[in-house]
Amino acid sequence: MAMPSTAIRFEEVTLGYGRRPAVHHLDGEIPSGSLMAVVGPNGAGKSTLLKGVVGTLKPLEGQIRLGGSSAGIAYLPQAAEIDHSFPLSVYDLVAMGLWSRSGLFGGISAKDRTAIEAALASVGLIGFERRPISTLSGGQMQRALFARLLLQDAPVILLDEPFTAIDAKTTADLLDLVRRWHDEARTVIAVLHDLDMVRRVFPKTLLIAREPVAWGETPEVLSADNLLKARRMVEAYDPHADICQRGAA
Repeated sequence: MAMPSTAIRFEEVTLGYGRRPAVHHLDGEIPSGSLMAVVGPNGAGKSTLLKGVVGTLKPLEGQIRLGGSSAGIAYLPQAAEIDHSFPLSVYDLVAMGLWSRSGLFGGISAKDRTAIEAALASVGLIGFERRPISTLSGGQMQRALFARLLLQDAPVILLDEPFTAIDAKTTADLLDLVRRWHDEARTVIAVLHDLDMVRRVFPKTLLIAREPVAWGETPEVLSADNLLKARRMVEAYDPHADICQRGAA
């Protein structure tokens, strides 16, 4: 099946909570097959942006248009949003990646079991199948979550700070998966803080500070001037400001 040329299109999008904007004036498109980082200071609205794309947060203004169905998005939230104490085995956590195809109560076929084993092998977790997720280290848990993403087989993958507080070996292994997805022409969008990693791995970058500062080729976006501008914009942000219209006096 041919992939749409545009994965995500933002049309003067404002996202926020209540009537307080967290991201506004976002207009542009992400071509299918992009490997793009979203960066910005703390409080810039990066996680809010991903929640808008995945559909858990509706725009206050404007529209987010997807090149395919929203079911074609695999989303990994921040580690702090995941309940590690839930009584679940590694195998069952990874198998949840099949829900979009088999449904919540669908059985696991022999083909599915083979796919689950392949996903576990891809992230180096063979032998961990029956381990409770509550016993996993941060890096092991992130490997299991990436295995679940593999099973979702989605054309668009959203990652919210996927490499925070995990060891260097796990980071390197999971970055290899990110490169693999890019080689498969999937669209990968990752919220990141490590600008050296962004420069090394991600050819495209969106720098935001409650609104876009720069968007395009990573070396141009991550200029010293742009990074300083982003920091100043977040520091000057008024959390009590109402939604503003672009071009308003």
